[in-house]
Amino acid sequence: MNVGILGSGSWATAIAKMLCHNVDTLHWWVRSQDTVDELMTYGHNPRYIQSISFPKEKLRVTTDMQAVVDACDVLLVVIPSLHLDSVFRAHDVKGMEGKILFSAIKGMVAEYDSIPARYLHKRFGTPYENIGIVCGPCHAEEVAREKLSYLTVACPTESHAEWLAERLETRFIRVQTSDDVFGAELAAVLKNVYAIAAGIAHGLGYGDNFISVLVSNASQEMKRFLAAVHQIDRDVKGSPYLGDLLVTAYSPHSRNRTLGTMIGKGYTVKSAILEMDMVAEGFTGSQGIHALNQKYEVDIPIAESVYRILHEKMAPSIEMRLLSDDLS
Repeated sequence: MNVGILGSGSWATAIAKMLCHNVDTLHWWVRSQDTVDELMTYGHNPRYIQSISFPKEKLRVTTDMQAVVDACDVLLVVIPSLHLDSVFRAHDVKGMEGKILFSAIKGMVAEYDSIPARYLHKRFGTPYENIGIVCGPCHAEEVAREKLSYLTVACPTESHAEWLAERLETRFIRVQTSDDVFGAELAAVLKNVYAIAAGIAHGLGYGDNFISVLVSNASQEMKRFLAAVHQIDRDVKGSPYLGDLLVTAYSPHSRNRTLGTMIGKGYTVKSAILEMDMVAEGFTGSQGIHALNQKYEVDIPIAESVYRILHEKMAPSIEMRLLSDDLS
C-alpha cells in the first residue's frame, strides 16, 4: 500500500521523517510551491523544522492534493483543525471514501464542534473502521533530534493500525496500537486545553506545587469526560492519555502551554495568538469541548475555566483564583 501525508507543518514534517525510514516512496501534499521546490531540491522543509534532512529520492511532493489522494491507499491528515474544513472545501478532493485515513490532528473541527474522526466520516463517507488516529506523547522537535519518543496508533481495524505502526517505528520511535479512536482523539483535544491552563498558571506566577495539583485534577476531569462521551474499558493512566497530558502541560515545546503563559503574563488572547504565529489547537479545542459538554454535563471546571478565559474574556487571575479554591 502507498502512503501519503496531507499537511506541511512541524508535525507533518516529523511524521514524514519517520515514514522515510520505512517506505520506498512518500507522497506529500504541501500548501506552497516554495515548499515543494525546497524539499525536492535540498531535502528540507523551509518553514518547519529545517534541521530534518529528507532523502529526496523517496519524496513525491506536490501542491496538488488530488494527486496525492489518487496515488495512495493510506493517508495521514496533518492539517490543523482550525483550517481543516476550509482546506478540504478549497481542494474539493474526490475518492476519500475508499481510503484508509489516519488523523494526526489534536483539536476539534470548529465549524462542527467535531473530533476529526467524525468529521472525516461525515465529510467523505469513509467508514469508521477505516479511520484512525496517530497520537503521542511526542513532540516534533524531539523527533527532529531523534530523541526516544512514543506514539499510539489507534484504529477499529487492528490490521490497519499495525500496518501504520510498523512504518512509523524507527530506532528512536516506539509505537503501540489501540482501538480507542474516539477516546484518544478527545484526550488529544483535552490535553491541549489543560496545557493552556498550566501555562496561564505559570504566567501568573503560580509555582510547581500548584501546577502539579492542577494537572492531577485535569487528569481526573479527562477520565470523567471520556467515560461520559465514550464509555469503554480504557486505562487513562496510559501514555496516549496521561502521558500526552503531562508532556503538553510541562514541555517548553508545547504551543498550548506557551499560549497560556503569554495570556497569564498579560497578553490578550488575540495578541498572544498573533504573536505566536503558530496554531495552538487548544483554542478551538476549548470551544469544542464546551459545546460537547452542553449535552453530557460533566463536571470539568478546569476546561470550563479555560473556555471562559479564551472565549468570554474572563480575567485569568480571577479564574485561577476560583480554581485554586476548588482543587484538591
